[in-house]
Amino acid sequence: MEHTFTNKIKQILRKRYGKAAEDIFEHSQVIQYLNLKTRSADRGSKARSSFANLYAIYVLVEDYVTHNYDKRGNYADYEGAKFTALFRRQRELPFGSKLQNHALNHRLNEEFRKFFPQSRFTPILRDVEKNRYWINENLIRIKIGKVVYNLARTILKIIDDYAATKRIAFERFIRACEQLKRVSTKDQRAAKKFIASLLAPNVDARLFEIVSYAILKYYYHDQTVYFGFDPDDIEEENLKLYKTGRTNANDGGIDFVMRPLGRFFQVTETLEVKKYFLDLDKIERYPMSFVIKSENSISALKQALKKGAQKQYAVAAIVAKYMSCIEEIINLPALRERFTEAMQKDRLSEILEEIIRQSKVEFNYEDSDAIVFK
Repeated sequence: MEHTFTNKIKQILRKRYGKAAEDIFEHSQVIQYLNLKTRSADRGSKARSSFANLYAIYVLVEDYVTHNYDKRGNYADYEGAKFTALFRRQRELPFGSKLQNHALNHRLNEEFRKFFPQSRFTPILRDVEKNRYWINENLIRIKIGKVVYNLARTILKIIDDYAATKRIAFERFIRACEQLKRVSTKDQRAAKKFIASLLAPNVDARLFEIVSYAILKYYYHDQTVYFGFDPDDIEEENLKLYKTGRTNANDGGIDFVMRPLGRFFQVTETLEVKKYFLDLDKIERYPMSFVIKSENSISALKQALKKGAQKQYAVAAIVAKYMSCIEEIINLPALRERFTEAMQKDRLSEILEEIIRQSKVEFNYEDSDAIVFK
């Protein structure tokens, strides 16, 4: 696979290894993996950045280089890096402050095996009892002809440059949001076009969830319901939508919660039936609304889910029970309509502000941060 950042990777290799660069690119599994994981570099802020697995590699290779094992050898005798040090270090890296331990513990190795099923090596070696970690040196040393090349510092350089590229793209995105927020009252067409570009099938799942939340929050904001325990004491209350946590979190399948109605919302980009019904099972089949990143019609989406349920369960009563738990489906066209309605209520500036605020939290961005690597 070749993409825009592939050229940058090859440029780094040529500068360091000259004529051997192409062979290293073709035969090094870890370089090929980095190439696969950096394909979002040319898609700006809207594409998934994959920092978790990249930073798992980064911190282990950095530890390897810090101890000069790329120059002095004897890595086989190393006692291993402490998990706490690696975990702390990955959270110091750009966009890494909220990363979890999954990549270090299993996800990187699992994904690497998926990409290279015939490989004899996994990237991370660890002693579970002692909580010590090593990078698999077999992957960062490669023999081309009679020469053995150690790729450790090259790996760090590639990830450094990728993070800097994504940082620049994200800062442009934030600046665009802020600029449009300032001029939204004068140029609503530009602001509407910008947000509409974020409601597309190829947008990063996290960004889609953020934009969906901002739109729905201010779509429902001016809607009211009447509640009370006594017919003579009924109060009017605005609908309020709350984001329950970070995207892709282990939150039981609940992304948004609406008060006072108690509605649950789940944002998804898949039509995998098991995923939907697993979310419903987690909350004991409490009715849930699904925000689906799809251009397909709502009726087509419902039909696809029903067909999938019929294949999985084959019992009409069970299928009917699960389908009755799908309170509402909100697709991309529906989101665009709700965005238009929210704009008509003069909520555009607030929607943009919410996108900025949630994006900074989700992508671990601080205005005062700089790209800092050791």
